[in-house]
Amino acid sequence: MKRPSGFDRGREEAASAAAAKPAKPAKSAPRASSAVAKPSRAAKPTPRAKPADPVKVAKRRLAAERREAQRELARARAERRRYERQEVKRFTVRQRARRVAWWTTAGVVGAIVVLVLVAVFSPILALRQVVVEGTARVDGAAVTAVLEEQLGTPLALVDTARIDAALTEFPIIESYSTETIPPDTLLVRIVERQPVVTVEAANGQFRHVDAAGVTVEELAERIPGVPLVTESGETLPNPAFNVAVEVLRAMPAEMREQVDRITAITRDHVTLWLVGSTQSVEWGSADDSVRKAEVLAQLQAIYGTTPGVFDVSGSSTGIFRQL
Repeated sequence: MKRPSGFDRGREEAASAAAAKPAKPAKSAPRASSAVAKPSRAAKPTPRAKPADPVKVAKRRLAAERREAQRELARARAERRRYERQEVKRFTVRQRARRVAWWTTAGVVGAIVVLVLVAVFSPILALRQVVVEGTARVDGAAVTAVLEEQLGTPLALVDTARIDAALTEFPIIESYSTETIPPDTLLVRIVERQPVVTVEAANGQFRHVDAAGVTVEELAERIPGVPLVTESGETLPNPAFNVAVEVLRAMPAEMREQVDRITAITRDHVTLWLVGSTQSVEWGSADDSVRKAEVLAQLQAIYGTTPGVFDVSGSSTGIFRQL
């Protein structure tokens, strides 16, 4: 039977390899001396590496490249996210600043509201004392008594309408102002009416009234320095009274104190009598009273206390008629 070609190639190669392999030396008999070195064995030949499979090598290379590409992609994405966060932060800095400012303002307002609520409703700041200043003719103790009805009320809730209603009981009070002094005091400053003229009443008394015609005091005697108005009628105010007050208020204070009596029959016929002398002043109408007061002062500087009549009804010039 004929064998196929190459059938014994494997065997032949194995035989040739065995022939090429050096024979192992025969073991020698042991010697008595231990100092003799044993013969070294021949080094084994390094086995031949199998050739790498190119398909597997290509697959491993592709896998490594894919992993590197994925790492690069991850780094790029992280860098992109970091850049986007920086851009968002840069473009929203104003918005964040406004938000911080808004919250700060809200906090401050909230704190103020809390403080106001504490001040308004806390019993610590309740009214416990009323102090009245500026009273001379009006009874200060009586004013304090009518205002103490609000004791115990928080200072911020003190009712000014009730104060106004209580003070209307005192017609001598022309005006007033209030001031709260923490923690528990209400200060009331009173401005009293001041008498401008005196009017003789039907009962023989003298009514000292202010410019509005309100009686400040009614006494049996006149108050020095407050002129007596005649021809003014019983009901105040009236036209003659108003003219007399207008003339007197146009004068300087030192000149007004020199007037003893003033008669105002009509608006165009006003006459003054000076204190402690035999001098009178023909004033004329109440118009241009400031200029007339200046002319009268010039005439008094010239003629002094000489008895006579000062005529300033022309306002631009004055005349002195000696008696």
